[in-house]
Amino acid sequence: MSKFKQQGFSNTFKNARKGMRLVLKSEVNIRVHFIIAMAVIAFAFVLDFDAEKMCILLLTVGFVIVSEMINSAIEFSLDAVFHNRYSRLVGMAKDISAGAVMLTSVIAVVIGILLFAPAILDLF
Repeated sequence: MSKFKQQGFSNTFKNARKGMRLVLKSEVNIRVHFIIAMAVIAFAFVLDFDAEKMCILLLTVGFVIVSEMINSAIEFSLDAVFHNRYSRLVGMAKDISAGAVMLTSVIAVVIGILLFAPAILDLF
């Protein structure tokens, strides 16, 4: 038996929405990712992507946003544990998680080029 009370199914979604709002309010980078994601998805609709390409695009967008959210969670957690004091190891951990977001973003750009380039070239 856990010392924490059962939160119930509906509260799980309530907490998840709260987490989404928190990350959108507190993190500039994730807002940038969301704006770019909405523009890319809208452009995919304009170019009339088929279901397969749209699924690849949505998974890629989701992968970038989830990696940014995990990065934010790591940063908040480390700041809470170390009370915002500098630690070389904390800095390294934050740099590694930021590097993971950067790698995810670079991969997303490559996937975007592979998906959009043929459709854009067909317009010409």
